[in-house]
Amino acid sequence: MKSNEESAVVVPAELIVAPEAGQDIADAYSWYEDQRGGLGEEFLSCVDACIEAICRLPEMHAVIHENYRRGLVRRFPYAVFYERGAGTVTVYGVFHASRDPNKWRQRLP
Repeated sequence: MKSNEESAVVVPAELIVAPEAGQDIADAYSWYEDQRGGLGEEFLSCVDACIEAICRLPEMHAVIHENYRRGLVRRFPYAVFYERGAGTVTVYGVFHASRDPNKWRQRLP
């Protein structure tokens, strides 16, 4: 017989993407598509996988500034900056890892 912990179901958090974060993703997609056809699609797939994992388990990444966390995108040098709320995950930015850290901090409410 399974314990309650083993049969617990993880309910994904509701996702909120700030307009600026959506623009970050669109800009990076365009840049990668310009480099090689299909590479932008691969980038989107990796970003989606990162964000889906964050929504399933928002506390998987350490707090890096106040209440904000950073998830790293596989295969691409990008990070997803987000905040966990009551049943929500808000993505504030998707930045290249070499960018100035003050850029994403400026986006935080």
